[in-house]
Amino acid sequence: MRQPVTVVTGGSRGIGAAICARLAADGHDVVVGYRSDATAAETVAETVRTAGRRCLTVPSDTADETSVDHLFDAAAELGPVTGLVNNAGISGGNGRLADADAEGMRRALEVNVLGYLLCARRAVRDMSRTGGGAIVNISSAAATLGSPGQYVHYAATKAAVDTMTVGLAKEVAADGIRVNCVAPGIIWTEFHADPQRPAKLAGTIPMGRAGQPEEITGAVSWLLSADASYTTGAILRVAGGM
Repeated sequence: MRQPVTVVTGGSRGIGAAICARLAADGHDVVVGYRSDATAAETVAETVRTAGRRCLTVPSDTADETSVDHLFDAAAELGPVTGLVNNAGISGGNGRLADADAEGMRRALEVNVLGYLLCARRAVRDMSRTGGGAIVNISSAAATLGSPGQYVHYAATKAAVDTMTVGLAKEVAADGIRVNCVAPGIIWTEFHADPQRPAKLAGTIPMGRAGQPEEITGAVSWLLSADASYTTGAILRVAGGM
């Protein structure tokens, strides 16, 4: 069996950082893609190395083709990439669509949709040459809930991620590449414009609380593992019943 080498975009904080730590504990060498916070990325890298795994930190803008290629070229230093976690994302502003800023919406589309497509495209190109692999896209329960009054445009990007997952899974199955999706609900991270939003919305969640980033990681690790060898095109909701 090949040593797992997994690229995690948006890996320097929140759900991405927790995923990096979990994958390291489960035996993956990890490439932490991050946008700008090198200090946070290095903190994650130290966690990975403490678990006995190798780690690289690579600054990247996933919405830029050249930057994505640089990320994967750097990852190759650890060996053939076997996994991609498409996690980098932004909300692009909070509030009613009628009040939304066009540039913020545009950037959300670029990062959350084009960025996922560019990273998946490069991963498929590499994995199809090196024996296959697995891609896990991080979506959101917002894809089906719509997030009215919060960020309808963000929900729309995540619906695109769900569709991309299903289509790409069918397209590359014969190449030995599995593509799946994890859709978190409301999670305690720095993603929220209002830091107390998870607490304020707890009453809307059937389980009565927001989740922790670590509660998302098991689903991601499983979908990347051999235990999920017959699973592709799945959208696994981890959202406390939402």
